Amino acid sequence: MPSQTSLIGTAGEHYVLCELLRQGYIAALAPTGAPNVDIVVTDMEGSRLCAIQVKTRRGIRTDGGWHMNAKQEEFVGDHYFYCFVDFQEPQKARPLVYVIPSAKVAKAISDAHKKWRSTPGRNGQPHQDTPMRRLLPDYGKVWPTDNPYPAGWLDPYCDAWNLLGLDNTNTEASLPNDD
Repeated sequence: MPSQTSLIGTAGEHYVLCELLRQGYIAALAPTGAPNVDIVVTDMEGSRLCAIQVKTRRGIRTDGGWHMNAKQEEFVGDHYFYCFVDFQEPQKARPLVYVIPSAKVAKAISDAHKKWRSTPGRNGQPHQDTPMRRLLPDYGKVWPTDNPYPAGWLDPYCDAWNLLGLDNTNTEASLPNDD
């Protein structure tokens, strides 16, 4: 019997697939068990192929983030993207999808993990390293000051399907600076 978590993950993949097809892209779920890829997508001419990994959450956790892993700091490519799906609460709300290039995701989770590791934990003890990472909509708890990923940093990526580069729009014009 599938768990609630696996059902939510599958729902997120199908939601992203539906959105891609609605917009006229050629898209399909990757074979079950394909490492690091949930959806493959191309334009109508087949001139550019992209791989997408979908991460899905329900609006029940307090930090509003998505589970990631240390290995995802290494999966970077010009044609590799993440779609972060937020099935908001209440369930009747339209899901949000953040389309983010893999390099931006890798940098954010790597930066946040390094910052967390350099900050003392309980009783001033160093944090133990862990492969777990979180992509958060606001890293204010990690960076109380000079936060490079404040509330709203994900907003430019909401429904940013054009970042896939599968149409003829200028994808760089709407991106925040990735310094």
